[in-house]
Amino acid sequence: MKRLIGEKKGGEDDMQKITPFLWFDDRAEEAANFYVSIFKNSKILGITRYGEAGPGAKGTVMTVGFMLDGQEFAALNGGPLYTFSPAVSFVVNCETQEEVDEFWEKLSEGGEKGKCGWLQDKYGVSWQVVPTVMLEMLNDPDPVKSQSVMMAMLQMEKIDIELLKHAYNAAS
Repeated sequence: MKRLIGEKKGGEDDMQKITPFLWFDDRAEEAANFYVSIFKNSKILGITRYGEAGPGAKGTVMTVGFMLDGQEFAALNGGPLYTFSPAVSFVVNCETQEEVDEFWEKLSEGGEKGKCGWLQDKYGVSWQVVPTVMLEMLNDPDPVKSQSVMMAMLQMEKIDIELLKHAYNAAS
C-alpha cells in the first residue's frame, strides 16, 4: 500500500521532519514522475485526489508524495495562483563529471539552462547541479586559489570539473 503525504512509515521517529512541498498549477503527478525517473532510490509514495469539496475537479490529482534519492517531497496541484522562482532551488551534489553531465541534461530537458550550474526544469523548478570538488576548492584557505575557481565557475553554464581543477592548479 502506498503511503500518503505526512503518513508515518512505522514508528513515531520514522517520519521525515521537514518535507519540501511544491505547488504546481496542474502537473504535479507528471512532474513527480519526471523527477522519479531521473534519480536513483526514488519512487511515488502516494497520490490523493480531490473529492466533492474541491477545489479541484472530483477525482483529479490533489497531491503526490514522492521520494528522490531517499528524500521525501510533496507536490500539490493548486492552480495558477503561485509559481516557482529561482529564489528557491534544489542542489544536486555530484561526485563525477559523468553525474554532472547526466543530471544537467536530464533536468534541463525542456527547461532553461542558466549560469554557474543553475537550471530551471520544464516545470519551473530551479536546480543547481554541483560537483562536490568545486565546493572543496571554493573553500580552500588560499584566497588566490578559491577566487581563481570562482572566476572560472562564473564563466560556465554546466560546471566542468577539469576546467575548475585547471584554474585551481594554475593559481598555485
